Amino acid sequence: MEKKKVPMRTCIACRAEKPKRELVRVVKFGENISLDTTGKANGRGAYVCNDKECIAKLKKQKLLNRAFSCQVSDEIYDKIMEEFLGKQD
Repeated sequence: MEKKKVPMRTCIACRAEKPKRELVRVVKFGENISLDTTGKANGRGAYVCNDKECIAKLKKQKLLNRAFSCQVSDEIYDKIMEEFLGKQD
């Protein structure tokens, strides 16, 4: 029996390639940008490591602007940080 191929994704903050399940997906659908806890939401996705350093780097370097090719406000970065910290508890 063949092993299933594990989907790999690259973190947009640290550029590390990891299995998809170890990363957090940020999704843009229309004008909404949020964390995708299921990994199956509709829209354009970008992946970030599941740690505070990469999430902080996301805001500091405004990495979602490049990933989604649009201007992302500081409020959205703050909302993503709050969602991430809430998910950690």
